[in-house]
Amino acid sequence: MLTMLTQYTGLAGADLAIVLAAVFLAGLIRGFAGFGLSAIVMASAATRIPPVELIPVCYLLEGAASLAMFRGGMAHADMRIVRGLVICSAIGIPIGLLATTSMDIELSRKLALCLILALTAAQFFRLRPAFLSTTKGLYASGLAAGIATGLASVGGMVIALYVLASEAPPRQMRASLVMFLAISMFTSLIWLIAYDLMTIQAIWRGALMAPVALLGVWAGILLFRPAYEPIYKTACLMLLALLSAAGLISQFN
Repeated sequence: MLTMLTQYTGLAGADLAIVLAAVFLAGLIRGFAGFGLSAIVMASAATRIPPVELIPVCYLLEGAASLAMFRGGMAHADMRIVRGLVICSAIGIPIGLLATTSMDIELSRKLALCLILALTAAQFFRLRPAFLSTTKGLYASGLAAGIATGLASVGGMVIALYVLASEAPPRQMRASLVMFLAISMFTSLIWLIAYDLMTIQAIWRGALMAPVALLGVWAGILLFRPAYEPIYKTACLMLLALLSAAGLISQFN
């Protein structure tokens, strides 16, 4: 059984176990916070799987998580804002993918981890540029999210910055992130196929890891309670900072 799994995923047994543990943790955070799945997977696994190979896997995991959380997101999200973000994100994705597929694997690892760390720091210190609360800020956030998705599959973190600047209630913030990630799956798939990144191996990896991610998502949904809202985001950001910093340190050693 293990031999078959390593054959289809292209990962050694120890690496596969570590990646699956990271996927469960990422699903837990996604169910609890509404974002962070791809960022945690990328921060944890980029040293074992090249980012360009992780992007389609993260896409499949996000798709499974979005289906599990779609109904709750629709009820509380600000759909007017979600639509603007999705449209502009669709324009940015091919720009990010072009950069990722054109650069050296080691450089792409460092860039992905640096991007995650920078976005995490921006949210941790609650940066709220006034520009983001304008209509132009909405479109710029969507475009930047698309580029970040193409670079490291972390567009959701860019959108989280936009929502934070709007000072929306935590439940609406979480729901808007969920809906953005769910709807943008369709445009992301088109570009992943166009860049020939949705390979058979990526599909096998996604199929194996999706059930593990869903277990984490459902556990996270159960943990999400109004009483926990003030702390869920801080805990998620601290974890992301630790993972991305550790990954960067390992790359420079």
